Amino acid sequence: MSEVENAFRKFAVYGDTSASGNDMTGKNFSKMCKECGVMDGKAVTSTDVDIVFNKVKTKGARTITFAEFQQAMKELCGKRFKGKSPEEALQAMYGLIEGKEPGSMGATKATKVGGVERLTDTSKYTGSHKERFDESGKGKGLAGRQDLTDNRGYVGAYKGAGTYDQTH
Repeated sequence: MSEVENAFRKFAVYGDTSASGNDMTGKNFSKMCKECGVMDGKAVTSTDVDIVFNKVKTKGARTITFAEFQQAMKELCGKRFKGKSPEEALQAMYGLIEGKEPGSMGATKATKVGGVERLTDTSKYTGSHKERFDESGKGKGLAGRQDLTDNRGYVGAYKGAGTYDQTH
């Protein structure tokens, strides 16, 4: 299996747990073109990629196979590498794709900007809020938020529980 086919399979299964890796959706094809540098925003735009995808896929299908992917690359390489022969342009296109795999570009990360660090430092808490955390800063959960009552007696929260035998 070539490096290009390997990259095709990695992008084909990206984001879809049930995907086999043999066919790729339009969303993943667009992602592959964007991350590998095929789509540069000037010569090849996202619209061009979508048009080529719809041109090479079989009518009524929502995915393309590796053979259709190769056909799509042949159509896009002429636009991306103007002035080169079709063979050279195709090799340059495959050079962009080889060895690449999908990355999570816009993944959300937790921020610690401004006052967040100070507000979440449990060692600086005072009063009743201090009671909610142990020494390590880990929360005590429900036990730290409320006074737990002793519900063992006949009447809830009865203060003289266990004194009956002593008085009689």
